[in-house]
Amino acid sequence: MANVVVIGAGLAGLPAAYELRHLLPKGHTVTLISSESKFTFIPGLVRVALNLKPLSHVQLDLARLAKRHHLNWILGKVVKLDPKMRCLTLSGKAISRETISGEAASGETIDSEPGTDTEIKYDYLAIATGASLALDLVPGLGPHGGYTQSICTPDHALTARQAWIDFLKNPGPIVIGAAPGAGCFGPAYEFALMADHELRRKGLRNQVSMTYLTPEPYAGHLGVSNLKHARKLTAELMQERDINVVENAAIATVDEQTVHLSNGQTYPFKYAMILPAFRGASFIREVPGLADEQGFIPILPTQRHPDFPEIYTAGVSTKIAQPDKTQVPIGLPKSGQMAEAMATAVAHNIAVDLGAIQDSLKVPTLEALCFAEFGETGIAYVAAPVLPHPKTGERKRSYAVRGLWVVWVKAAFEEYFMVKIRAGVGLPWFEKLGLKTLFGLKMLKSLSEPLPVTLPDMASASQEKTTIHTTRG
Repeated sequence: MANVVVIGAGLAGLPAAYELRHLLPKGHTVTLISSESKFTFIPGLVRVALNLKPLSHVQLDLARLAKRHHLNWILGKVVKLDPKMRCLTLSGKAISRETISGEAASGETIDSEPGTDTEIKYDYLAIATGASLALDLVPGLGPHGGYTQSICTPDHALTARQAWIDFLKNPGPIVIGAAPGAGCFGPAYEFALMADHELRRKGLRNQVSMTYLTPEPYAGHLGVSNLKHARKLTAELMQERDINVVENAAIATVDEQTVHLSNGQTYPFKYAMILPAFRGASFIREVPGLADEQGFIPILPTQRHPDFPEIYTAGVSTKIAQPDKTQVPIGLPKSGQMAEAMATAVAHNIAVDLGAIQDSLKVPTLEALCFAEFGETGIAYVAAPVLPHPKTGERKRSYAVRGLWVVWVKAAFEEYFMVKIRAGVGLPWFEKLGLKTLFGLKMLKSLSEPLPVTLPDMASASQEKTTIHTTRG
């Protein structure tokens, strides 16, 4: 029987593990490896950083989840991957009993010997590590060794929260934005507009000037060009809130109280939150032929690696090139919804390849819906799919809508998501039905159906079929 290993227990990794456990017979092992002991709903960290919600409200204990849902859980950090030997090396603090003694998976862990590495063999591997933060690309960026805050990790959110609490005692200029190469802009807009809302609520806004620095070609681009109404609605909202937007901004360096752009412009601050560019995990970058220079992994339509057929990837680790040529480099957003769809496809296709289910292979459509909370209002951004047609530049659906209802829907979705993670559910049928009925979005297609778009660097469906045939051979 197979050992299917999932690296990462975030918005892609944990749903992938759940789906695999549902689809595979009990004789197969689903091993979940995470460097963190808790699952974190990353979109909720904006509120944590602004002291609007405790971190515990967006976290769940992985050991309990693994035990409840029959996952072989390993707490540890992957430091090496050998695709030829199908082997992972971990340098972690704890390892699963099943891996050591062959006992039934319980989700319990025991301490490994200090200074020792642990090898884990796999038959199939799903890489869902999320992003490593490229803070080093901009001198002075980041909360540890730098001068800016981040909301990309639980640790960063807590540091940002304490800095925010201190800032409120002695307010001054705020700078918020994203570094060159960043691809996830929604949280930066949310932080800026929710910070504005909180400052107004506390009667401090007149003491604070706010500047939004972005490498986007225009406010509301969000890494996805030509969304209908997105530019107008986003720019109007920033203007209404008296937030100075600097477009095509290339942050070069940051010192203790000033952000410096590459064109020589400077922006002083007492509080700064700048989102960094992403890259793949270090162990990914060290494997020849696995990923590009940034550590993003190329895929076939079904999320399988074109050269290592036992390896799949989902979420931020996936290589999806930005089709727009912009003055300052930007990435392409990979939303939580897209990550879930990729994870579901990964689990389904591994189950098909193992013969556990009889079905066609599935392909994520990359149709995305983003609910952005902006204080007393919000904007829903829809891009179906995220990548436009390479010839026409059109999308099936593309629009943005503003209203208070967006705030309510986002809050409800967060509660729903945490409930389904507790319940051990990935992407259930009723969620797919709701997205299709309410927003016209379809998360998955069969490989035999026409793909909505050809991803850059993605191999053809015919190569996919050849790879599968060879693997099964």
